Amino acid sequence: MKILIALDASPQSQYALRFVCRMRWPAGSRVIVVSALPTLVGAAAVGAELSGVDALAEAQRRDVEERVSAAEAALRESGIATEARVEAGDPREVLVSVAEEVHADLVVVGSHGRKGLAKLMLGSVSSHVVTHAPCSVLVAKDTSVLDPKGGKS
Repeated sequence: MKILIALDASPQSQYALRFVCRMRWPAGSRVIVVSALPTLVGAAAVGAELSGVDALAEAQRRDVEERVSAAEAALRESGIATEARVEAGDPREVLVSVAEEVHADLVVVGSHGRKGLAKLMLGSVSSHVVTHAPCSVLVAKDTSVLDPKGGKS
């Protein structure tokens, strides 16, 4: 079974990683950790020096690669075979594209739980992946952040 897990810097992404680590997967399963590296077009558009943009892009890439490496280590500690992919682009498109390319059986994403205008303005990676992925999608939600009245704490 090929399981693709989306990873970013959010607590929801870390919850999804912990979820995958706790699950029992069929023998021979492989988890592909995918993180999207957004392009820095905006910085160039406002006149930032190219060397400064390059330095920022390199620092961002290192940060993402370290996060992905830590996720791989956690998965291996759980006895799960893993590989990593850091791809440039919009996370929604990157996840769907990689899922298609590797013929994933399952994509696991965390959910930020945004609603209303925030969801409309910021978009929803999980909603996009659920709608466009070529395979099943599991949206991992950390419900421990909800207070007894149903709101976020």
